[in-house]
Amino acid sequence: MSTIKLHDKYFKPYISKDKIAVLTQSMATQIAEDCKDEIPVFIGILNGCFMFVSDFIRQYPTDCEVSFVKLASYEGTKSTGTVSELVGINEDLTGRTVIILEDIIDTGGTLQKIYDIFKNQKVKSLKIATLFFKPTVFKKELPIDYIGLSIPDEFIVGYGLDYNNLGRNLDSIYKITTQQMTNIVLFGPPGAGKGTQAELLKNKYNLVHISTGDVFRFNIKNQTELGILAKSYMDHGDLVPDQVTINMLKAEVEKNADANGFIFDGFPRTTSQAEALDAFLSEKGETINGMIALEVSEDLLVERLLERGKVSGRTDDQDESKIRNRFNEYNTKTAILKDFYTEQNKYFGADGVGDINEITKRLSAIIDTL
Repeated sequence: MSTIKLHDKYFKPYISKDKIAVLTQSMATQIAEDCKDEIPVFIGILNGCFMFVSDFIRQYPTDCEVSFVKLASYEGTKSTGTVSELVGINEDLTGRTVIILEDIIDTGGTLQKIYDIFKNQKVKSLKIATLFFKPTVFKKELPIDYIGLSIPDEFIVGYGLDYNNLGRNLDSIYKITTQQMTNIVLFGPPGAGKGTQAELLKNKYNLVHISTGDVFRFNIKNQTELGILAKSYMDHGDLVPDQVTINMLKAEVEKNADANGFIFDGFPRTTSQAEALDAFLSEKGETINGMIALEVSEDLLVERLLERGKVSGRTDDQDESKIRNRFNEYNTKTAILKDFYTEQNKYFGADGVGDINEITKRLSAIIDTL
């Protein structure tokens, strides 16, 4: 499950299909036990209930009948407070046990109309069963006999429920969310000033800067479980597996759960890492807003790094062949990630040449649109 967009709104994972299956099975078992000496008539309320009723009937262990009625009470994310006439019931329900199956009950306006209609049909017993129930907004005195799960008053979609006609086909439940975090993947070739810009952007937007290099050094220096594991691979000359790296980043994100967002620096470097990062953020109802790459000509950066090497003492900044090899590695990996984020309309290139403050303004102009 990952964050989705329907029309103009975002929805994050809420209740999985496996959880729904457990709730449905439990309700079917309980109702069958209560109705073991009779054949009940189940009445589904369209449109939202069709998936729930279908799964419920398949789980119901004994004989039963099923029918559907239709009322309309929603526009957008708010109940209109009005309902239309009942359509779809022709059976003689005199002396029968009738159980109304609802996908969700909130204010109860729709349900009250249906309940009153069936109550006047001389049924033997009239009960209500709902997969989801919002007790804080329920305004009626109706008895709710069976409840799969009580939930807060949040707008949800999926499993038959829609937002302006979209989302009914989802097999899980999602709840509405606002993208509160700004999560940026910041890329730039060696010498482009990425570290400087990350620091300036972090302060300007109150974001947490997560540098893969810093995270590795911290874990190894402090001999954390992940640090020891990573070092064991490095000592043997092997690449640290993606899962170890992503677990380190997860720990950093979790330590800053209240952050306004993150600047990811040095990660992801491969498509598999990008997919792992997306999957992790989606679990939290968040996403990467954009990948921003500082674009600087290779020749200019080689000259800049050779000058830096004269004063820094870094041997990898004093050999042009080594510098160009680093560029080759960067360009190869960036090209792959550029395609990955471009497909999501999340790749943004920025001119990385010029005054530091001017470059910051260019990057900020991109971030402000995300």
